[in-house]
Amino acid sequence: NFSSTKMSGEEEENAAELKIGDEFLKAKCLMNCEVALILERKYEQLQQMSDDPTNQISQVFEKSLQYVKRFSRYKNPDAVRQAREILSRYPLAEFELCVLGNLCPETVEEGIAMVPSIKNRGRALDEEAIEKMLTDLSLIKKFE
Repeated sequence: NFSSTKMSGEEEENAAELKIGDEFLKAKCLMNCEVALILERKYEQLQQMSDDPTNQISQVFEKSLQYVKRFSRYKNPDAVRQAREILSRYPLAEFELCVLGNLCPETVEEGIAMVPSIKNRGRALDEEAIEKMLTDLSLIKKFE
């Protein structure tokens, strides 16, 4: 829970206002669907080398793969790339981009409720822009 922990100063962390600390703001984030692609590729490599008994796939790896596949909104690589491309057109922090890509809100109100900071930072991201972004994302999902 971001809202109850302290940052390195007196200011409290608050994800709704994108006060999550520099280490998180500067970090490259991945959507669940992007992690799924990476882990699936690695899983295939590990299976190809399964003749080697020292190369066993850990339960943690398998459970992680199952999790990201289950909670991925986009399944094929083209859709994943298109989702990232659409979200990258907007002035979003990586954290915001990934939350929106993972949760795929259907309405502007849902989007703002899930990621309040998209409205709170005084950026050129009005409700019309948010609606266009969400519509474009939903089209990818629809035609996937």
